[in-house]
Amino acid sequence: MAPQPPRQAASGDEPAEGARVESAEARGEVLLSEEGRLVAPNPSMLAALGPEDLARIRAHGRSVSYGRGELILRQGARHDGIALIERGLVRSFYAAPQGREITLAYWRPGAFVGGPDVFGGGRHIWAAEAARPTDVLQLPGAGLRALAREVPDLALGIIDALSYKALCYSSLAQMLGTRSLGERLAQVLLHMMQVHGVSDDDPAKGVAVAASFTHAEIAALIGATRQWVTISLNRLQRDGALSQKRGVIRILKPETIVALAAGGGAR
Repeated sequence: MAPQPPRQAASGDEPAEGARVESAEARGEVLLSEEGRLVAPNPSMLAALGPEDLARIRAHGRSVSYGRGELILRQGARHDGIALIERGLVRSFYAAPQGREITLAYWRPGAFVGGPDVFGGGRHIWAAEAARPTDVLQLPGAGLRALAREVPDLALGIIDALSYKALCYSSLAQMLGTRSLGERLAQVLLHMMQVHGVSDDDPAKGVAVAASFTHAEIAALIGATRQWVTISLNRLQRDGALSQKRGVIRILKPETIVALAAGGGAR
């Protein structure tokens, strides 16, 4: 996943907390992937709908707001429809019986959580929580099935969204099965730089990741422990590949991260 040219920040200032949150919500999903095509934001499944059809969908749904950390979907709970993200950032994850969690992805506005059984049935195999203050449109499954029969663009939007999620989760499985922890960490750093990178007028200051992710959140993305991530990031900082300050990671030597992601010098 080669890094793309990041956007420019004015005067090289550290991005404020508000700017980091806005960037995380407005740009692509964050997931463990080496497929560049998955970095682009997934278009909303409602994007192709006209005003009348859109009004019908909204009349069927219910708007709900969640605070950071609140569960939107509970793993093991009865499945009934989907939650379309309208504002905020949502983390989908799996919790093992022993309590350990792995993050599947962070989803932005326009995406939904609640698949693969979008029309309900069975129980949720994953959970989802608000990673930021979040608004969703809850769409019950039974009525959604009927609307999909009547509104072809809605049915196509659901299929496209499910196809995108299948690509995301296939890439996740490939990374977990074939890459070392060091390679996974490097891939996530490159992904975050590509999606949320903010370059400085001074090249020596590198590229700031304009979205705040804790070491624990990064660990859950790559299937590691928080302690391992902290030790690894500190090692990369000592080597001059990146810096960490006030919750902001700056990539100073992208070529070092690219080499690590390719399996060179993995530790």
